Amino acid sequence: MRIYLPASPESLARWVEAGEVHADVEPVLATDESEDAEYLALMTAADLSAGKLVGRGRRVVVVAEVGSPSERPVPMSRVVAVHADTEDVTAEVAGDEDAPDLGWFANQEIRDLIG
Repeated sequence: MRIYLPASPESLARWVEAGEVHADVEPVLATDESEDAEYLALMTAADLSAGKLVGRGRRVVVVAEVGSPSERPVPMSRVVAVHADTEDVTAEVAGDEDAPDLGWFANQEIRDLIG
């Protein structure tokens, strides 16, 4: 099962250092395995990430494959990708349908993303 975890660059850095996504993050789930449902879940998690912005910043969504949506903590080894803004945005812009697309980063690129 794929889950989408709203994050910030700072929380992602903490998770990488800890080796796991902490239990206090509620995942966003797709209603089914269709591409549309997964995209909607991704964008919902991105909107939740934008809600954490104060001023300018980057939305971050961590995507993980887990056995159950209640699995906590999620080991970073279960992370399959990270979606993040490639430039700073504001919370207002992030929620707009004209917001920039999120960049896709493979799990082996996470350290470069937070670096």
